[in-house]
Amino acid sequence: MALDGAFLSRLIQEISADALGAKVDRIFQPGREEILIVLRWKGGSGKLLLSANADAARLQFTNAAFENPKTPPMFCMFLRKHLGSARLVEIRQMGLDRIVHLIFETQNELGDLVKITVAVEIMGRHSNIIIVDQNNRIMESIKHVDEEMSSVRQVLPGMTYTLPPKQNKLDPRTASPEEIMARLDSGRDVELPKALMDGVLGISPIGAREIGYYVNRGEHAPYSSLNGSQRDKLQFSLGRLGETLRSPAGEGDLAAPTVVFDLSGKPKDFSFLEIHQYGHAVMTRGCDGYCALLDTFYSERDLVERIRQRSGALLHLLVTTTERITRKVAIQREELMQSTQREKLRQYGDLLQTNLYRLEKGMSSIRVENYFEEGMPEVEIPLDPSLTPSRNAQRYYTEYRKADTAEKKLKELIVQGELELEYLDSVFDSLSRARTEAELNAVRAELADQGYLRGDRGDRKKPERQKPGGKGKKPAKEEKLPPMKYLSTDGFTILCGRNNTQNDRLTLKDSRNYDIWLHTQKIPGSHTIIITDGKEPPASTLEQAAIIAAYNSKARESTRVAVDYTIVKNVKKPNGAKPGMVIYDKYETAIVTPDEQVVNSLRSV
Repeated sequence: MALDGAFLSRLIQEISADALGAKVDRIFQPGREEILIVLRWKGGSGKLLLSANADAARLQFTNAAFENPKTPPMFCMFLRKHLGSARLVEIRQMGLDRIVHLIFETQNELGDLVKITVAVEIMGRHSNIIIVDQNNRIMESIKHVDEEMSSVRQVLPGMTYTLPPKQNKLDPRTASPEEIMARLDSGRDVELPKALMDGVLGISPIGAREIGYYVNRGEHAPYSSLNGSQRDKLQFSLGRLGETLRSPAGEGDLAAPTVVFDLSGKPKDFSFLEIHQYGHAVMTRGCDGYCALLDTFYSERDLVERIRQRSGALLHLLVTTTERITRKVAIQREELMQSTQREKLRQYGDLLQTNLYRLEKGMSSIRVENYFEEGMPEVEIPLDPSLTPSRNAQRYYTEYRKADTAEKKLKELIVQGELELEYLDSVFDSLSRARTEAELNAVRAELADQGYLRGDRGDRKKPERQKPGGKGKKPAKEEKLPPMKYLSTDGFTILCGRNNTQNDRLTLKDSRNYDIWLHTQKIPGSHTIIITDGKEPPASTLEQAAIIAAYNSKARESTRVAVDYTIVKNVKKPNGAKPGMVIYDKYETAIVTPDEQVVNSLRSV
């Protein structure tokens, strides 16, 4: 777990700087396993979040907004009764374990001054928030644990509070590097990160791997295979770790609260150490503090998960619609291939017309000379015995005309299907790059406008007219999402559409004739505009805009991407074309490689 004892020790120092001596102002329970305590102190206040959620257990000051239930849960009411006017007097961590005791001072029902402890146990699925009186008796807990759930340690009101069993590990704050090395020498002969997890208290897998990466550059080798130089580096790292954990928060050689993101932007892990072990396979972001780090990690993780869930339905719609249209186009292509044999039908009609004198009613076929081919070979023509000779000839002419009409119509339908598939591919690209709910809602609105989502737009009732002088609800205005904005190193503003609807607005309405328009060649992506203000942008700005266009496209992961560019005046939208679909001429092409660092460095907030 990323929130290890070492991280927690730094976090507690940060919280204590403001919270000690603070008075409880309000208490809420926004979630089944979450408590929010609003503390006030001289000159400020803060929301202290306590969570026993299995995948998000933590203790922190937070700036996140929470929706509270209308009726407070029983545990929340219990806390309000006993901590309603309490003062936080001490925050104590149990060694380097993930157990924190918040000690409040308050008056009981008799007016006596008593101390109540809120024990926050951060232990994955065993996480809990336990209220303990000054006699070490459990008053209440957010999770009750009986004998059926655990034979080792029960947590029920009235029972004596006991700490979870201690781990047989050394605390790097009190144990010397030599002592830790001796413990590792006598432990299991496993890879260094696992050996560190076995012998050192308060260190998470990511922290153990980071030390291992420093010692042997991530080689997967047994601990016993470390050479003298590597052992020296390990001992040095352990010494720095202990020094960092003993020093005040904000100081120490290793202290650098860091969030790790995967390349899609989803938070992956965090640590109080600076992370190098993943190389270029991830992105890292430093934070100003430990509470700020937790806010960043969990809020962005929850947002990404919420976006993923909400985009899942849209993704399913796009996939099923694309598959349906692809099947339809395939059938139309097959029918088109069959209709290309129509000339044979006309020839059969002509041959029968020429040989009418040889036909008799009731014949099922006839062999005649085919004067359409060199040497006039004989050909057998099937006949309908129930038709007269003349009607048999007319039947082939009729089938010929049907095939001719079908070919023309099928060609139109295939082109329409291919254009629709191209459009859906562009919507899928916009959806894959949506990182906020506003962007997701814009894609949803676009699909509704195009009739792919039933009931979202087309089935909406028209707003009722307001009576003269009457009060009525004004229709809610949809949020107008601005395009992404960048600033080139030469000072030119570069705008980039987030979706097809915005692409149309950006290119066809908001830009001027001699601004520069860019788009990936034959690849779905964002329309990108260089605002020229009558000036000619230098080559460096053109290259940066091309990199932005390539990055904000389906070719983001490619190495060499062709980006076309021309003046806006040369870009036109065909009548009836789908959103984002344009044609252009008199263009030039740049070959660039999408570069996330370049794009982020040019991003203008």
